[in-house]
Amino acid sequence: MSHLFRNAIIQWKWLNLGFSTLIPRVVLSVFLMGAIMYLLRVPVSFPLGLFKREVAFNPFTFLGQSFFYAIIFFVWAALYFAYTYVERYNTALRYEASVKEIELNHLKSQLNPHFIFNALNSIRALIDENPEKSKLAINQLSNILRNSLVRESKGLINFDDEMKMVKDYLGLESIRFEERLHTEFDIASGSNEFLVPPLMVQTLVENGVKHGISKLKEGGLLQVSTKIIDDELKIRIRNSGHYLNGKENSRGLGLVNTIQRLKLLYGNAASFKITNEKNNFVLTEITIPHLRN
Repeated sequence: MSHLFRNAIIQWKWLNLGFSTLIPRVVLSVFLMGAIMYLLRVPVSFPLGLFKREVAFNPFTFLGQSFFYAIIFFVWAALYFAYTYVERYNTALRYEASVKEIELNHLKSQLNPHFIFNALNSIRALIDENPEKSKLAINQLSNILRNSLVRESKGLINFDDEMKMVKDYLGLESIRFEERLHTEFDIASGSNEFLVPPLMVQTLVENGVKHGISKLKEGGLLQVSTKIIDDELKIRIRNSGHYLNGKENSRGLGLVNTIQRLKLLYGNAASFKITNEKNNFVLTEITIPHLRN
């Protein structure tokens, strides 16, 4: 009976129904199956010598026994639906995790060419002007890429590891900009306990240099600071320049990429904001929750 009922549930697609529609159908079905189960006892009782007409066809006996079987079928149905819904939920979670992993890998694959292209442009500008510095820059780029390949294999890395990448990148850029690029760091104690997406901070720092400081004749300042508030890490990247609210198409990849990665990894628990300050500075703020190693 339960096997036939399960086939009926699948065929009639009851698993896709809402509870308000499903429960009345299940209740009616289990009472019907309870009655059928009771009636099936009658022919079985004949060869066993257990048949008694006055008992078998007594209305109270019929209702009582049918209700008893209905309860058994209802318990079976509850367990079956619970198991099926849990399996569906787990399958959906696995599918969602796979989709997120694919999207994250795609986003990370966009960042490497973006970063390499900009770094090679910086080195190209140095070759004629200062060959010795260009050699140093190539060595620094090699170190950055070597570290990047190791870190990119991980979904998240320690904040300190990300900052090493940031400082390597700024060291590379300082060769090209010389005294036009000034940097300051104010990293709160405990920041390394937080996990961040690889190249996230580095990409935003790169945006600040490329779209802010590089366009100023006198150069400018880039600051990276962190604070830990309510078990959340607040990362602030502040650079000289002006943000045009998305009108700079070349800036779009890094910002859109960062927002998408934060959404995929942290959901609504993370936030991203970029604003212009009055003193010709652009402030980028990221807040991420504390994920354990």
